[in-house]
Amino acid sequence: MKTAPVVPATLAFDADGVAFSDLYGDRYHPRAGALAQAAHVFLQGNGLPERWRGRERFVVLETGFGLGNNFLATWDAWRHDARRCERLHFISFEKHPLTRADLARAHADTRLPERAAALVDAWPPLTSNLHSLSFDDGHVQLLLALGDVADWLPEIIASVDAFYLDGFAPDRNPAMWQPRVFKALARLAEPDATVATWSVARAVQAGLTAAGFDVRSAPGIGGKREITLARFAPRFTPRRAPAGLARPLSSERHAVVVGAGLAGCAAAWALASQGWHATLFDRLPAIASAASGNRGGIFHGIVNAQDGMHARFNRAAALQAEQAARIAIECYGAAGQVQGLLRLELTSTFEAMQAQLDALGLPREYVQALASSDASHLSGLPLSTPAWMFPGGGWIRPADLAAAFLRRAGGGVDFRGGVDIAALQRHGERWQLLDAAGGVLGEAAVVVLANALDAIRMLGEDGWPVHLVRGQTSELPVATPGLRLPLLPVTGDGYVLPALPGAMALFGATSQRGDLAPGLRDDDHRDNLDRLARLTGSAPCIDTAMAEGRVGWRCVADDRLPLIGSVPDRQAALQPGQRLDQPRFVPRMPGLFVLAALASRGITWAALGAQSLAALVSGAPCPLEASLLDAVDAGRFVSRESRRATSLVEPDRP
Repeated sequence: MKTAPVVPATLAFDADGVAFSDLYGDRYHPRAGALAQAAHVFLQGNGLPERWRGRERFVVLETGFGLGNNFLATWDAWRHDARRCERLHFISFEKHPLTRADLARAHADTRLPERAAALVDAWPPLTSNLHSLSFDDGHVQLLLALGDVADWLPEIIASVDAFYLDGFAPDRNPAMWQPRVFKALARLAEPDATVATWSVARAVQAGLTAAGFDVRSAPGIGGKREITLARFAPRFTPRRAPAGLARPLSSERHAVVVGAGLAGCAAAWALASQGWHATLFDRLPAIASAASGNRGGIFHGIVNAQDGMHARFNRAAALQAEQAARIAIECYGAAGQVQGLLRLELTSTFEAMQAQLDALGLPREYVQALASSDASHLSGLPLSTPAWMFPGGGWIRPADLAAAFLRRAGGGVDFRGGVDIAALQRHGERWQLLDAAGGVLGEAAVVVLANALDAIRMLGEDGWPVHLVRGQTSELPVATPGLRLPLLPVTGDGYVLPALPGAMALFGATSQRGDLAPGLRDDDHRDNLDRLARLTGSAPCIDTAMAEGRVGWRCVADDRLPLIGSVPDRQAALQPGQRLDQPRFVPRMPGLFVLAALASRGITWAALGAQSLAALVSGAPCPLEASLLDAVDAGRFVSRESRRATSLVEPDRP
């Protein structure tokens, strides 16, 4: 999906004090009140709260978020229903969202102050992303897509139970009510899904009917004679997303996760947040003891002039990483800070950087371009280049973040350390984990491999272009003569962190593909000291033989994106007649998933990657849009091989 800058709405009020949009020349809600409209039209019109009772999850999709009153009213109704569903998912779109300040103003006199305050507090930077916001300990999830609804709907992976069609009136905002929007709703609709809307325009009712909805009128509210209600009852089955993307794969809601680094701990937490139980295995006795064992690591987004797949995925992941790091630090005592991160710009000028941000329309809450003087002031170091400032970036101890994921999962995870899993085998409808002697260590219908390159070994796969990269970090006492440390993490060619607990400095890191040599090396310490000098101007007086540090190996895919999702079935893919041009069509091994190749961005990618994987396993709405999911899909290399082979085939000659 091609992104466009998000243009915020300007909040105004009419003579009656009702919120008004100058852009569309229309009120956000009737004079009778937004919450009254939400209760009568959208909740009652969709048979709520009765329809969600006794359900594991219930999914609502709204076409215009506006001030957020429909979400707040639905959340409040769910909260006060003793027989509510376990989880409420609310998907909404907004082309012109309010700023955080205007959102707070809009709810200054709300009858739901606690809910509104939580929404304002969680309000994201206004970037063109699918923002995942969590409330009520994860039992209420808001997926907020910022941009045009017609562009976003084909990107949504979900099965929807109820639709709230709530945009500005069709004569004021016709783009939201066009036929392709109604067809996209039908693609997402569960059998017997319902629709409610304030509008009774003929075009709206005709569009719903053409898309397979059975339409009727119902009494309105606040002077509105009628509203429109509908039920999904198509004469034919509409085309849906390929099987496995939005359907749960096991009724027992139990999964085995192999690997207890950042990826595995995040996967176990994400599954628990969807009501699943995870058994977490690792060959080492403690979590985060291998590649996730460094004293500290960084997380941040990126900026790219084309705002392509890498930039969009990293931005979405960085926003989730910020949430996860804040919770780990503030609630579970993790070592780290979320006060911003500086990435030095070595090839461009401040003026060019600012022009790039202006063209992309990225908000200051996500990224800022800083002249060298401003970057120097923030870092406390004499920097000679401009820098990108990521306010939501920072650093954290990876093991602390991993532990926080498990603590957030509560009783939803059992950890079994010191267990060496040698192989996997399919046994009936389940997967068995075997030791070196062939004994069964555990089994489940769903297995998630989060054990880096060992996952490739266990699968016997040689078709994934994934490799190991050796990295060495260096550590010095803060009091080392000649050492200067920044106030914020600084990255560019390498990285350096502020002083760590224990008065230690951490910087690095080397990157050597395919190097399996263990142990610290003086040459690598010298390389890291050179990086430190380029980043900070520091020249510590130190014998490299006295330096401390750590060696680890990162699993990296050649396209520099993670592996997320269901494992491809290469044998089935070889059968004639298979459509393989897009990852979503690649045949899969039932119940077998992978979350790996997090490279040097494990802290940044873990939370979003795990949430996306858990959605695919459980059938919950996916927090990644379809095009980005394709970009990180574990089956993408099968698709690329297929496209490459097709392009090499000579056409028949006459």
